[in-house]
Amino acid sequence: MNDKKAPKKTESSAKQDDSFVFGKENYQLMILGFVVIIIGFMLMYGTTDIFDFRKLTLAPIVVLAGFVIEIFAIMRKPKD
Repeated sequence: MNDKKAPKKTESSAKQDDSFVFGKENYQLMILGFVVIIIGFMLMYGTTDIFDFRKLTLAPIVVLAGFVIEIFAIMRKPKD
């Protein structure tokens, strides 16, 4: 019979398995982007005067800024 053993994990491969996909700064930027998106939706909240500048213009710009921050956080290379 074939008596093959599973390859042993070396110290460097064990370190790779324990690391996260993103760095600490990336996660902080993602949280910031999420908070900005939530603030944008809070600016849209309400039923009175739906054609107000805050709801019609400012809030969508804030939400889009949050999405831009999220994209930047994902695309940024983590520092080693």
